Order: sequence, then C-alpha cells, then structure tokens
Amino acid sequence: MKVWLAVLGLCAGVAACSPAERPYTDEIVAWRNMKDDFMRSGESPVAPERRSNFPALEYFPIDDSFRVPAALKVVRGEDVMEMSTSTGTRRAMRRIGTLAFTLHGQPLTLTAFTEASDTSLQRLFVPFGDATNGKETYRAGRYLDLDRTATGLYDLDFNRAYHPFCLFNPTYECPIPPRENQLNVPIRAGERLPSL
Repeated sequence: MKVWLAVLGLCAGVAACSPAERPYTDEIVAWRNMKDDFMRSGESPVAPERRSNFPALEYFPIDDSFRVPAALKVVRGEDVMEMSTSTGTRRAMRRIGTLAFTLHGQPLTLTAFTEASDTSLQRLFVPFGDATNGKETYRAGRYLDLDRTATGLYDLDFNRAYHPFCLFNPTYECPIPPRENQLNVPIRAGERLPSL
C-alpha cells in the first residue's frame, strides 16, 4: 500500500503528471490508467504470475456529484486508536480530525487518520464503508487519501475511492474502516468489484 500511496503523492490529483487545466473527467481517467499500470508492475500486490494479464480495474461511472468540499475539524491532543485489520492484527492509528461534508443533500462526516508513528502529517487516510459494501464493492470498505492542507478545506472526491490491497492478495494487512466511518448511504463512485 505504501508504494501506491507514494505514486499517489507524486501525482496527487494527476496535476504533477499532466498539463494544467486538464478536464476533470480526463484527470480521473488518467489516474485510473496509472493505477492499472501500477497493478501490473513489480510493486503490485497481485501475484507475479498474474500481473501481466491482470485486467483493468472496474469503476463506477465518473460522477462529479461525488466530488464535494469538506472541512476538517482537527482533534486536539493525541487521539490514538487500535484499528482492526484484515489479518486480525490491530494497527495504531491517530485520529487527526473529522471531515464534514454534504453529499446529495445529506450532511455526513468521516474521520481522517494517519499512522500513529507518522510525524509528518502530510497525508490523511480516510477508510470508509458504505451501503455498497459486500455487493458492489469490497465487503470491508474502501479508502481515500488526501494531501494535508493549511486551510483545513479538502476536495473529497469519491471517484478516487479505491479497494484495499488485501482484496487482491490476502497476505496484505489492511485497516478495516471503524464504525465511525460507516456511511449509511451508497457511494457509487470510485473502484468497484468486477461485474458478474
């Protein structure tokens, strides 16, 4: 996961990897193509013998109504929790704050985290579950990553939601979104399970 996060950081929003003022749809398509290339690379979680023939990931149609502004209310002091993972272990994660946003007229919140050992606080990790889990998306939920801003305002873009690597390789240890990040609405944006 850290390698993919590094790729995301290098090309956050694809702005660093593309001409300025690229149309939003083109930006998301380029981001998805970059992820497909990564999944076939030597750093992929996919088993080496499957990488060269690994199919393109499936996504919900790009929908800019799932791209919303969010405001981060920062938690003061140390707020560390033990987050469950896909392997049954627990990972120390620090709550950074709560992202408040409105999606399709409904006010919602998600907690943003970092690894407890991360002192740079440059990126926020937002694991979430929603009403598509287990049917259209991975049962344990999906992730978003955000570059930290000085203003506390964020571009929360569910079209960039992605599955944890344990979906592709069960040996990976993937944090499971906590109860506070379970949304009771369907988020039909971002990565989805293959269509049957």
